[in-house]
Amino acid sequence: MSKIRFKEVEMERLNKNPNVERVSEKAITYTDEFKKEFIEEYLKGKMPYQIFQEAGFDIDIIGMKRVEQSACRWLKAYNDDGIIGVRGKEC
Repeated sequence: MSKIRFKEVEMERLNKNPNVERVSEKAITYTDEFKKEFIEEYLKGKMPYQIFQEAGFDIDIIGMKRVEQSACRWLKAYNDDGIIGVRGKEC
């Protein structure tokens, strides 16, 4: 888990992103649809930070480490169990 703690204004901004299911001071839960889209775009050759930026995330707020950790976790789940394995994997 990232050591970044979100401020109230950052949590409000993140909650407005349609790719976010919920956010707390310490964690973001992304929608299953975003995770599926992430895998599809990654397999087409896009970099993780690019996918997050195009999905409306400010990397300065969420942090590059969180992007990299999410990508690693989702790709491992995808490689282990296919797209169904990505569902419900939180950040």
